[in-house]
Amino acid sequence: MGLCLLPPGSPSQRVQFILRTKEDEQHVPHRLFSELDEICVKEGQDAEWKETARWLKFEEDAEDGGERWSKPYVGTLSLHSLSELRSCISNGTVLLDVCANSIEEIADMILAQQEQSTEFWGNCLKIACCAQAELHFMKKIPTGAEASNVLVGELDFLHQPIMAFVRLSPAVLLSGMTEVPIPTRFLFVLLGPEGKGHQYHEIGRSMATIMTDEVFRDVAYKAKNGADLVAGVDEFLDQVTVLPPGEWDPSIRIEPPKNVPSQEKRKMPGALDDSASHSTLEKHGGPELQRTGRLFGGLTLDVKRKAPWFWSDFRDGLSLQCLASFLFLYCACMSPVITFGGLLGEATNGHISAMESLLGASVAGVVYSLFAGQPLTILGSTGPVLVFEKILYKFCKEYTLSYLSLRACIGLWTAFLCIVLVATDASCLVCYVTRFTEEAFASLICIIFIYEALEKLSHLRDTYPVHTHSKEFQGPACGRDGPYTPDVFFWCCILFFATFALSSFLKKFKTSRYFPTRVRSTVSDFAVFLTIVIMVLLDFVVGIPSPKLHTRDDRGWFINPIGPNPWWTVLAALVPALLCTILIFMDQQISAVIVNRKEHKLKKGCGYHLDLFMVAVMLGVCSVMGLPWFVAATVLSITHVNSLKVESDCSAPGEQPKFLGIREQRVTGLLIFALMGCSVFFTSVLKFIPMPVLYGVFLYMGVSSLRGIQFFDRLKLFWMPVKHQPDFIYLRHVPLRKVHFFTAIQLICLVLLWTIKVSRAAIIFPLMVLALVFVRKAMDLCFSKRELSFLDDLMPERKKKLDDGRNEAGEEEEGCG
Repeated sequence: MGLCLLPPGSPSQRVQFILRTKEDEQHVPHRLFSELDEICVKEGQDAEWKETARWLKFEEDAEDGGERWSKPYVGTLSLHSLSELRSCISNGTVLLDVCANSIEEIADMILAQQEQSTEFWGNCLKIACCAQAELHFMKKIPTGAEASNVLVGELDFLHQPIMAFVRLSPAVLLSGMTEVPIPTRFLFVLLGPEGKGHQYHEIGRSMATIMTDEVFRDVAYKAKNGADLVAGVDEFLDQVTVLPPGEWDPSIRIEPPKNVPSQEKRKMPGALDDSASHSTLEKHGGPELQRTGRLFGGLTLDVKRKAPWFWSDFRDGLSLQCLASFLFLYCACMSPVITFGGLLGEATNGHISAMESLLGASVAGVVYSLFAGQPLTILGSTGPVLVFEKILYKFCKEYTLSYLSLRACIGLWTAFLCIVLVATDASCLVCYVTRFTEEAFASLICIIFIYEALEKLSHLRDTYPVHTHSKEFQGPACGRDGPYTPDVFFWCCILFFATFALSSFLKKFKTSRYFPTRVRSTVSDFAVFLTIVIMVLLDFVVGIPSPKLHTRDDRGWFINPIGPNPWWTVLAALVPALLCTILIFMDQQISAVIVNRKEHKLKKGCGYHLDLFMVAVMLGVCSVMGLPWFVAATVLSITHVNSLKVESDCSAPGEQPKFLGIREQRVTGLLIFALMGCSVFFTSVLKFIPMPVLYGVFLYMGVSSLRGIQFFDRLKLFWMPVKHQPDFIYLRHVPLRKVHFFTAIQLICLVLLWTIKVSRAAIIFPLMVLALVFVRKAMDLCFSKRELSFLDDLMPERKKKLDDGRNEAGEEEEGCG
């Protein structure tokens, strides 16, 4: 078997050679705006140029007599028109680096190459200045963009077509040539005799479309002669995908894609080898997770790594997006803090309740936001910690021990053990946490959020029973002051589900067809905040006495670690502290791993050791103050990261914004928890918030966090016929039975975690969370490395598809059987 090497002088090789040539100031590629103008002749009137289509990235056609523009769509071209275009460039006039200041000078230069009558040029120049500036569309044009004007049409006095491709150097602003006032770099002229107007139109569309192609555009800027342009067209033809005429409707306009693969592989021959091999798994790497061999070595490096970014973390937080994130996350964080506070109050008979949750979240959150290695992580009361608190309180109640005192001992031991883990660089073990463990843990927390929200709603029925015997209340006494009581539970259900539905709707409003982009983005960013305000106002107007947020302030803020308990409980607390340490470590580090994923494109680095150290310190403080324990909250952290995504300005109509990274800063977290601390003193304002609204936000956070978890996508495949299954990359390379087997193992682990959580064996719940890592390791015996690379690696689905496309292209060009 030999290698199928590209023949010398192939279009691909020639294009790559052209693009590698040294460029000067006049040959630096710019973004192009292409405009197609055609000659329009009306009876009794002179001919005039009429703009029929334009391209910034996708094609837009003039409709309704030029009064409106069509939706942007992917331009589809015929092979015949592309072939004709190649012939035009090959046989027509090609003028490169022409220095001209007006259309008249350009016309004279083209005329010098032609044998046609000059009469048409008079008409051409006369009508070429009829374009009107479209200043509103100018906002869509990227800074520094240049124009490519395509002029086509048919004239009755011509006997032979006139074809010319002109590149101006420098680009010149030709008055009236383009609908937007930007300098023209390229002109393509195709004028011919009557009878072939549609053919000229399609060739013009092909020219304008090919000029928006990233590779051909660069070739057009750097070409030395017409042969280089022909090579660019040939290379473009090599990349064209043909659709059979009998299997699709050419009149259908293809919607712009959400993601477009990179064209770098077409530009650089070595780009084909850059895609990551799927024979090995991607792991959490980098200097943050390398053992130093020194006591607190990892912590020291984290501090040195994050210190240079400290002040920029505050400067970068000065943006409207951060304000929206702060208001949204404040409401989003208040919901679980108050709700978990209520749940803890029920579980601990009021020993730790909403007021303690507010104060604890504020103290721990402010300190963590100021000094942690990854301030994007949001601390909160988490489902697994709540489970541990319930188990501990039940144990103390059975053995008549002081819950708060024993809890303080366990917390102090846990803080000490966590610091020991920091000292020994134990965070390096995070490299063994893969998508399998992450998703099982994240799924469990999402389910806890959803379950607790629905459970709290159902408990309201016990407090506010439904009145089914309405006949008991008849007559004038059935007013507001009479014996009749509205069905509060039904109203709570309306508030609960309306909050969830409205939050979901407003969050998706960004992709709506209505209102300008800025309005849609603002509404989407403030979705949860707006929902809570609307629901509070609605509840106030309706006047039904729904349950409101209540707090209390009747306890001290220092807990004696021994208290009324026997002295030996201080030592015995070490055993549950070991279990709690496992839980805290897994909860914190798995959440940190999810936040620090490479797909988030973080630039300031992370600090696993520093994060765990700050959590340990605050764990000790909260223990002696009788406050809830706070660790990285997976759902809140994901929500925080998503609210701070930075995307490119969507300049071209139809173009999807590109994800650029995350706005990394400390301001949002600091403000969230500072205001949460102030909320302790403003309980009179918080009392207007109905609890069902907070439960609805809780449900929204749990459900919205399920999106993007690959486990749930694979779960749907069990009931989905093969022909209806989405084009997931792992379905291309892994047998379906193996995909189902992998999903079944993950599902069994999740069911076991939930079963243990609700059973009397819940004390070993932290060990089962740790066991996920060992289960995943054992799966190496059942799956090949290649299968696991598609099912369990850390690379996002979109990037794997692009790399898969590069691999296939590389295989076609590098080898054959």
